[in-house]
Amino acid sequence: MASRVAVVTGGSSGIGRCTAAALRDAGCTVYELSRREVKADGIKHITADITNEEQVKAAINTVTAQEGRIDILVNNAGFGISGAAELTESGASHAQLELNLFGMDNVTRAVLPVMRSQGGGRIVCMSSIAGIVPIPFQLWYSVSKSAVISYVLALQNEVRPFNISVCAIMPGDISSGFTAARYKISEGDDVYAGRIERSVAVMEHDERTGMTSEYAGRFVAKYALKKCSRPLVALGFAYKGAAMLAKLLPRRLSNWIVGRIYAK
Repeated sequence: MASRVAVVTGGSSGIGRCTAAALRDAGCTVYELSRREVKADGIKHITADITNEEQVKAAINTVTAQEGRIDILVNNAGFGISGAAELTESGASHAQLELNLFGMDNVTRAVLPVMRSQGGGRIVCMSSIAGIVPIPFQLWYSVSKSAVISYVLALQNEVRPFNISVCAIMPGDISSGFTAARYKISEGDDVYAGRIERSVAVMEHDERTGMTSEYAGRFVAKYALKKCSRPLVALGFAYKGAAMLAKLLPRRLSNWIVGRIYAK
């Protein structure tokens, strides 16, 4: 059997790089799409900004021209912003959605016709526990990841007749370059009595002491290689528990708990 062809966005660092490596080790032919090339053995790089629809189309055309098919898409590219919603300029919030949501959509729409024509495929989108448990002072990041969940759930039913399966992975805190890359808006911390900086400090401590990118990458690759799975998958035992509590507890109580952790 010919090896499966996988495309990973944001594959030059962090979870994306580790996912691409795990798929390569599983025998896939792997292409990673990102704005910069960081060479990795056995992984083919295509330079593309996923917020640019034409660059995305050209990249996917390159893969299909060389391989004739795309079996797996991992929508991983993304970043985070933090700060008080009141003081986050629209340019920053729009940029958050442009990459985390609309960039993902650009790649998915480019890949879907390929998967339909070949009779099936697998799409994995990176969401976050913040998508179901929104975090104060990470409002727009939480909104973007909640939107990914809605996107996945709706898309799954649209493409099921074409033998295409879709799922969202919901990681929690991971030690990766994501922490350093966060765009932090600290204006107004005096007005908010220091709560912005305290909240971000808690987030960053938890991220730096969280699971490794290598573990997360292997987990994502495992689900990418599945023919199908449940549509929403929490990454890590603690976050499976958090997802369960978010379902079981009254929203008022769960939101109060989050506020005590991240907004006191």
